[in-house]
Amino acid sequence: MTVKRIGPVQRVLVHVALIVITVVTVYPILQIIGISLRPGDQLYSTSLALIPEHATAKAYHVILFEKDFLLWLRNSAVVSLTVTVIGVSLAATAGYAFSRYRFPGHRVGLTGFLLTQMFPATMLLLPLYLLLQKLHLLDSLMGLVIAYVTTALPFCVWTMKGYYDTIPRDLEEAALIDGLGPMGAFLRIVLPLSTPALTITALFSFMAAWSEFIVARVVLQSSDLFTLPLGLAGLAGTFQTEWANYAAGSVLVCIPVVALFLALNRFLISGLTLGSVKG
Repeated sequence: MTVKRIGPVQRVLVHVALIVITVVTVYPILQIIGISLRPGDQLYSTSLALIPEHATAKAYHVILFEKDFLLWLRNSAVVSLTVTVIGVSLAATAGYAFSRYRFPGHRVGLTGFLLTQMFPATMLLLPLYLLLQKLHLLDSLMGLVIAYVTTALPFCVWTMKGYYDTIPRDLEEAALIDGLGPMGAFLRIVLPLSTPALTITALFSFMAAWSEFIVARVVLQSSDLFTLPLGLAGLAGTFQTEWANYAAGSVLVCIPVVALFLALNRFLISGLTLGSVKG
């Protein structure tokens, strides 16, 4: 099989297209940063300048020390990290069971997980609300964790199952011959080899909880339990919106996510292609 090489003209066109796409993607982010630096008398300016005149960081001081941003941050961190730990733990074990064993309900279970991904999470709001009401978990962070794990777990199970399928069974059989039990082979052989898949699963679970708004709006009513999306939404009033504070909060919300992406960057490339080739 011969690979067709790209000519110099095509290469230039590809680079131009990538530059345009990058500018279109980055420019709105730079605008948000610029809005967060605007002084109070320029909040409703229509200027497209990236750095406004008399730029100030007052909005960041306000959002950090005069608003409940740190409380919202704590609530979001607790919810997101809990969802990540539970989601990864359940997906890692359930995906392994679906990959290695055949049991009654195997195909029905996988199909059921797949079917749930065909419907938006908003369709689950009513049954989730009724379930949490019966469990007396409405207006609680634990209730929100259960709702997020429920919606994120099917995708995570399929992700882990697809990656386990690429790991040769011979490795586990060799571990069993060496004296390890099934659980030992899973924990000491399969799980370390699944780091890229675990990374993608953790990242998806974290993102699903960190930036979600609609489910949190339904489950939580107390202001002291608000997560970051709910808290920032409160800055947008009916008659007046604190645009600089809103933009500053949006920038601060992005920092943990960007840091997480940078920390997990070396696992992302291999993780994004998981399950594409079966070993």
